[in-house]
Amino acid sequence: MRSAEIMLAPSRHHHLAIPFLAVPRPRATLVRAITVALILAAACSAQAQETPTAESAGDATTLDSVTVTGSRIRRVDTETANPVTTIGREAIEATGKATLGDLIQELPAIAGNATNPNVNNGGGTGASAVSLRGLGEKRTLVLVNGVRLAYNDINSIPAAMVERVEVLGDGASAVYGSDAIGGVVNFILRDRFEGVQASADFGQTSRGDGSRRNYSLTAGHAWDRASVVGGVSYHKIDEVSAAQRAFSKDALNLVNGEAVRQGSSATPFGTISFNDGSAEAAALAASAGCSRVTLDSATGSGPTDRGDYHCYDATADSFNYQPFNLLQTPQERTNAFVLGSFRLTDNLEAYGNAYFTKTHSASIIAPVPIFAIGDNFLVSENSYYNPFGINFGADRATGTTYNTFNTRLVSLGNRQYEYNTYNLQTNAGLRGGFGDSSWQWDANFNYGQVRQKSINNGFLNYAAFNQAVGPSFLDSDGVVKCGAAGAVIAGCTPIDIFNTNDPATVEALKAMVVNPISTSTYTVKQFEANANGNLFDLPAGTVNLAVGLSYRKESTSTKTDDLAVADLEGLCGVVEFCTTVLNGSFNVKEAYAETLIPLLADKPFAHALNLSIGTRFSDYDSVGSTTNSKLALEWRPIENLLLRGTVSEVFRAPNINELYAGIGGDAASAIDPCNGYTGGNDVACANVPTDGSYQQADPQVSGRTSGALVAGYDGLKPETGKSYDFGVVYDPKWLEGLSLSADVWRINLVDTIATVSAQTVLNQCYANSASAFCPLIHRNGNGTIYYIGEPTVNLGQLWTKGVDFGANYRLPDTRWGSFNASLNGTYVARYDINPDPTDPGTVVIHSAGKYTYSYGNFPRIRALGTLTWKQGPWSAAWRIRYVGHTSIGSTDARQNLSADSALPAVERGIGSYAYHNLQGGYDFSDWHTRVDVGVDNLGDKQPPLFYNNNANNGNTDVTTYDVLGRYWWARVTVTF
Repeated sequence: MRSAEIMLAPSRHHHLAIPFLAVPRPRATLVRAITVALILAAACSAQAQETPTAESAGDATTLDSVTVTGSRIRRVDTETANPVTTIGREAIEATGKATLGDLIQELPAIAGNATNPNVNNGGGTGASAVSLRGLGEKRTLVLVNGVRLAYNDINSIPAAMVERVEVLGDGASAVYGSDAIGGVVNFILRDRFEGVQASADFGQTSRGDGSRRNYSLTAGHAWDRASVVGGVSYHKIDEVSAAQRAFSKDALNLVNGEAVRQGSSATPFGTISFNDGSAEAAALAASAGCSRVTLDSATGSGPTDRGDYHCYDATADSFNYQPFNLLQTPQERTNAFVLGSFRLTDNLEAYGNAYFTKTHSASIIAPVPIFAIGDNFLVSENSYYNPFGINFGADRATGTTYNTFNTRLVSLGNRQYEYNTYNLQTNAGLRGGFGDSSWQWDANFNYGQVRQKSINNGFLNYAAFNQAVGPSFLDSDGVVKCGAAGAVIAGCTPIDIFNTNDPATVEALKAMVVNPISTSTYTVKQFEANANGNLFDLPAGTVNLAVGLSYRKESTSTKTDDLAVADLEGLCGVVEFCTTVLNGSFNVKEAYAETLIPLLADKPFAHALNLSIGTRFSDYDSVGSTTNSKLALEWRPIENLLLRGTVSEVFRAPNINELYAGIGGDAASAIDPCNGYTGGNDVACANVPTDGSYQQADPQVSGRTSGALVAGYDGLKPETGKSYDFGVVYDPKWLEGLSLSADVWRINLVDTIATVSAQTVLNQCYANSASAFCPLIHRNGNGTIYYIGEPTVNLGQLWTKGVDFGANYRLPDTRWGSFNASLNGTYVARYDINPDPTDPGTVVIHSAGKYTYSYGNFPRIRALGTLTWKQGPWSAAWRIRYVGHTSIGSTDARQNLSADSALPAVERGIGSYAYHNLQGGYDFSDWHTRVDVGVDNLGDKQPPLFYNNNANNGNTDVTTYDVLGRYWWARVTVTF
């Protein structure tokens, strides 16, 4: 296939389709459409057509039939109704990418905010996910040789075992079941390899950091009846600190149109607000000349007094956490794999493959912050070290909140999340034929297990800390003790939380450090039996059928230290680290059938006309049953022009996390719509002063995520929808080597399963005080946000549509060598989310051409262009990745998506980006050695500033833009 020669070549079978018109009753309409199609097929079969001659039929049978991702039917023609993009092994190697994630996430069809190793805050597992159409990794199905990947981390797949990657940009629930809404990524493995191949790869940024090392060894042999391929690989990349880049070294916020260095209000010197409404607090504010103060940084050891404080200035006094964070998280990965087959008889073959991946990775963020109200600490008015004589924080027992007190324990060092992930996947089966017939069958068993152990360093024991900041007194022996005279708390050492630099306080805090450990295990077991072959002949060709049955069971369990288990409010015995205990399982039984009906062939304006019909029944013990079907039409009016259309029903069943997850903490970025509140919605802005003085102290708020069952929502069901495609592929005879495509797609979803974001909760309740989101907002007595519930529910609708376009041209060979040029791109025309269609006051979020924290980045245009050259032992490639114009914020004030933290309805434009990557190589054939060198981001482009009030990592969108700058790499490959 031509596409295997170059990155993303849109060769004949790799295009997507143009959507049908909207229909009001999708399921009933699709049933009617299938009925009409069957009638049409019968009518066409009755027409008198010439039967292919024995000679022509014999010629056809000499061609190999194959299955292409998106269908179970074996066909000679690889150009079908399925819009598939193929990336061949040669193209994979030419990119110089260290991982499959680096490669796949550059595809133009990828959008949104799928995770990758550049995600530090909220990442660190070393994983890369795929988000086709920006629908999220949960709506993209990842396969290995057509079998579900147990762990949606494509970095865990050893790159050395991959022959090619097929990316289907079409909904495929009728073929593969749940999750295949945005599309399918299928990694096809190297089942044949002769010899031994060793490779070493090195890379580093032009600034001397971000080093990578890759080593791989692959060996294989094929006999008459058997073949085996195996290998090992090792991959390591070093961390890159956010302090090493100008755009990320400071926590920046856009305030009143100006970039301001403004970090967290949890500072090493404490941020204190006199805001509980009491007379004592009001008097202290009047005495200080402001309602918010912080400790002078010059204060040394010993108790503080009121004269040691000055009025808090966010620009000067906030904590810059950025230098503690990472732009690239470290990871070390070891892979081992083996693939083999053995032909037992002429009609029976046994096969199997297995791979194991161990990944050690980490994320590092700033030292643990203390938010006395959010973390439910009560800094007692009776503490010996309290110079103000009033309570701060919250009383967990009574739920009473007092004045705000935030601090940060820098003496304890950074918080570090270390992950050890072990991933094993095996697939074994038998396949064969039924005598001399066209029918083939396959039965296989797939087993996958992922075990992840996280060690979380730099946290505090809640109970010990809460006692230490409680009542304390100077005893008669001159020692400060916890409790009160005559009621000393044994084993407790009081601390001066108002001066965390005090040596005695530092020593006491270090004694409270805990490093909780959590281990999660996920297991999938699946059995499949498939068969496909010819049914009968029609005048236009042979009717093919594929059928199959499958059973899959998924289960998961989590173990964690007792201290870290979250209660129903997301609180636990560890400060700023509470984890959910997840245990559960479900199974699904499925059956499918797919048929290809040739309607016309070799007729005027009908060189070929084929109809495909498929349906799949899925029965989940967790959420019930569903049936999803597809209808596709391929029409070639002339031999080199293909028109095709597909309409598919799609669905996604809730996964284990969505069903069974317990309460978990979330440090979400959200802008409070009640800033400057003067009245109007006392539900959304409960307890907020109406004099316009209220201003959110920090864009980071406390959230409480939860699975559906824990949230009390036991009616979770699959999300459903329609995928429409219509496209044209043209391979002109008048210009050999050229292939063009233009494809339009549309996806509509209802009852979307989502963890509602804190920002969505705030926006929807502020827009409508009767919204179902309002009870999720929990405010303190002074109006500040305590926490926001973020449950998983069926609640939304989503509509997206766009156009894919592609061109590939293999130029005629010249004396200057062989050239190949390709261009592939995606235009997003619409991406709308209705968080709650049952609410007439809901605010629809329009994301096309925009970036939002909740949904990610959706530039209107993304593209990837490649020019390759080869002459003799020399080769070179020039790749251009284009990210089009996007914007942050919205001028629609109802969406509360302002790019400015102080001004409403501000929209900022972000210009387009083009990254240039070069590669060159030479084959030393006498030494069986190839050397490749390359540079990514040749122009050293730095990412655009999105600012901390809009993005959670590095002041930018780390899932879309390059954050490391110019990157040099070299690889040596020896084959023998």
